[in-house]
This record gives sequence, structure tokens and C-alpha cells, in this order.
Amino acid sequence: MNPAVGAERRHDIDALRVFAFALLILYHVGMFYVPDWGWHVKSGHLFEWLKLPMTVLNQWRMPLLFLISGVAVHFLLRRLGAGRFAWARTRRLLLPLLFGMAVVVPPQAYFQALANGAFDGGYLDFLVAYFTFQPWPPGAFDGSHVGVTWNHLWYLPYLLVYSLLLAALLPLLRSRAGLAFAAWWRELRGWRLWLLPAAPLVLASWTLSARFPTTHDLLHDWHTHAQYGAMFLYGYWIGADAGLWAELRRRRWWLLGAAVGTFILFWWLRWVTVPEPSVARATYDIAQRLNGWIWILLVLGWGHHLLNRPFRWLPYATGAVFPWYVLHQTVTVVAGVWLASRSLGPWLEAPLVVAATALGCVLLTEFVIRRVGWLRPLLGMRPLPLQSADERVGMACPAPGRVSAVDRL
Repeated sequence: MNPAVGAERRHDIDALRVFAFALLILYHVGMFYVPDWGWHVKSGHLFEWLKLPMTVLNQWRMPLLFLISGVAVHFLLRRLGAGRFAWARTRRLLLPLLFGMAVVVPPQAYFQALANGAFDGGYLDFLVAYFTFQPWPPGAFDGSHVGVTWNHLWYLPYLLVYSLLLAALLPLLRSRAGLAFAAWWRELRGWRLWLLPAAPLVLASWTLSARFPTTHDLLHDWHTHAQYGAMFLYGYWIGADAGLWAELRRRRWWLLGAAVGTFILFWWLRWVTVPEPSVARATYDIAQRLNGWIWILLVLGWGHHLLNRPFRWLPYATGAVFPWYVLHQTVTVVAGVWLASRSLGPWLEAPLVVAATALGCVLLTEFVIRRVGWLRPLLGMRPLPLQSADERVGMACPAPGRVSAVDRL
């Protein structure tokens, strides 16, 4: 067993968080090119083959992020009381959400409104209309029925609500019954670990998915809350339990086979089932939720095996990943729309969109956000301490091990 298990710093959790957000960024670039899947804007070049790898990712990419956030909360609550934790989470997540909705997200809505024929003016004219907070014509852009949108930043209010609910429920979770149930959960091994946590996810799909399709509007998204809220709680329960993490590491090869097998079953069933309630549909829901859960176990097991070490790049990436997340989709949309208008051809345009997204996030984070003190908390970075200019330059590239626990989403 790795001796780092149970220590205050879990390098594998930090690294998995960075990789999970990197996959999210690549996924959103892919949405610009995948056919038949609705997104804000689309390239004129679409790739049918993208559906397979993106479907693989789609089963576990967001559940994994919520589970990792739950693990991070486990560590935070060991150091902070419920009140301090709630305030830290609110400040950490609400400021980037509000700033993102006001400054970062509107270009996405503008280009989507242009593409949908709902607006034909310049960007400044769009902003004047956007900030009247009045409903737009139906289908103008995602969230146009409300008047404003948080687009890809929906993860932040969901994570904030789950965090505050968990803080409020701490007396129950730390009661004798709550601790006994958490201990039972962490002691799951073998087939019980692979199957039992997936059961509530399947039940939620059976009872809620038809009535509450995914909206990302927070208030009417009960099936999504059941899925992601469960993952957040699972992460909180997993925490630093050495035995469970050792089990995931030990079973990583078995999990690889199970993940591939359940995906093949899920992929086959999605072509032969119908959306209406039926035995076939119920079987599909089982395959989908089981596949997603086993992929998460697979990623955790291999991540713990390969990533639980103090990589030199990790403190920098851990501090930068929040602004990358806030910025990335707007950079993708703006770069994608501009490059698509150049008629470059699919095999040049797509790599350039990927490169522009990565380079835009890195340059904006490194040369603007890190160096402008008042911008840092608005994009999810800790404020600079009151130090000399030379010391502040040193803070821009922290040494390994200097990342605080509050830098975990």
C-alpha cells in the first residue's frame, strides 16, 4: 500500500482533478465537431467517429468531477468547521460564477444567437440587450428564456449547493448512525463495491429521468441532482480511507476489463432500446449507470497507482485549473467561429481550435489573471498576500507542495 494514503495531501486526487478538467476542455472542443449533438455553435466540418470516444467520456467525466470534489470536501472539513467551510465555499465558487456570467460567458451567447438568426448586431449592442435581463426569442441561445445564462459554469452553483447542504447535514453525517453507514460504505469490497453504489443511480434513472430531463438550471434538474449529488456524497465518504483506496488499486486490471465490457453492453443496448418505459429500457439504465460507476472506480484505481506522488508540475496546474475551466469554453467558441470562417479545411481547423483553446487559457491565466490581484479571486485563484513585487513573481510559480487545500474545488 502506498504510504501516502491517509496523509493530508493526496497528490493523486489533485492530479486527477487536473486531468478531469483537461478532459472536459477537450470534450467541449469535440462538441464543436460532433454531429447530431446540440451545442452552442458548430463547425461546418463534423466527424461521425467522434461519437464513440465522446460517449465513453460522457458516462463518467462529470460524475468523476463531483466525486473528486466530494473527496476534497472531506479534507477541507477535517481542517475547517462547518461555518468556516460554508463561507470559504461560497466565496470560492460564487465570485467566479457571477464574474463568469457577466464577463466570460456572454460571447458564447452572442455567437449562438448569431448562428441561430436571433440577433444580427454587433457585440456591444448584444451586451446592451443581454443586460436588460429580459427573455429573448425562443431558442436564441441556451438560457435565452431566462435572459442570461451560465452555460458551462453550471458546475459551480451545483457544487456550491451540494457543499452547503453537506455542511448543514454534518450533525447527521457525524451521528452514530451516520458514521456507521459511512463505515459500511467504505468497507464494500469486490462485487458489492462494483454494484451496490450503482443501485441508487439506477433507481434515480427509473423514477426521475423521464419526468426531469437534464436542464442545468439548478431548480428543475432533479435527476441530475440525484446522480451528481450521490457522487459528491460518495467522494466525501471515500475520503482518505486507506483500505478502500488500496482495494481500488489492487483491482485496477479487473476494473479495466469490467469497464470495457459494460461499455460494450451499454453501447449495444442504446441502439436497440426505446425511450419509453420497458424491460429493455430498464436494462439500458442498469448498463449505463453500472458502466459509468465502474469507469470511475477504474480511473480512481489507476490514478492512485500512477499519480500519488509530488509531480513538479502539479502545484502550478492545481492553482491554474480553476481559471482554465472558467475561460476555456468561451475561448473555444470564439476561436472556433473565427477559424471556421477561414475555410481552412477540417484537418487544419480542428487542431488549431484545440491549440487556440489551450494557448488562450494558459496565456490569459499566466499573463493576466495571475498578475492582476483583483482578478485572481474572480477567476478562482487565491488573492496574493501583501508582499514585494519580487515575492509576487515567485508566487506566480509556486514550488511543489505549496498549494493550499482551499485550491481544491
